[in-house]
Amino acid sequence: MTDSLATLQSRRTIRRYKDEPLSRETLEKILLAAQCAQSWNNSQCWELVLIDDPEIRKKLQETVPSQNPAFRAIVESSTLVCVCAKTRLAGFFGNDPGSILGDWFMHDVGIVTQNICTQAHALGLGTVVVAWLDHAAAKTVIQLPEGYELVSLIPLGYPEQEARATPRKKVNDFVHKNRFGAKYADH
Repeated sequence: MTDSLATLQSRRTIRRYKDEPLSRETLEKILLAAQCAQSWNNSQCWELVLIDDPEIRKKLQETVPSQNPAFRAIVESSTLVCVCAKTRLAGFFGNDPGSILGDWFMHDVGIVTQNICTQAHALGLGTVVVAWLDHAAAKTVIQLPEGYELVSLIPLGYPEQEARATPRKKVNDFVHKNRFGAKYADH
């Protein structure tokens, strides 16, 4: 088995890609990783829309502010994954939300997104999660029906160059023991 911690520790956000298509086999491995994602009550609320049509990608790029560091990645990556979710499914018992947090689709979509990005990295690909965009306009471009939300776009492709490691918080800076403020390392 591969060392999953090493894969997670070496993964970096990639915004520049080679002009090289993905094989169907490679894409299938990423989609299988998405399929494995856990979800609330096994609701599997996610829907993925794969975009390789250059004109549709250009229209989606128009929904992303040009100041977004990932603006070019929308059209330069090999494939664009639109991560969507069916609303009022995850975290609901019938029509009643299971907690004060209401719809849990963001939790489940976060997990499937992590699986996609981690598997892509394990296969030598790069990704960046893009959520700074005009969601309503992007939903129109991909013809997303009522009852679904477009959460993010994930450009996917072979990195143009190796990314540098970025500083990470120390574990003791974000882990608390038994109550907030009691640092994990102090116990």
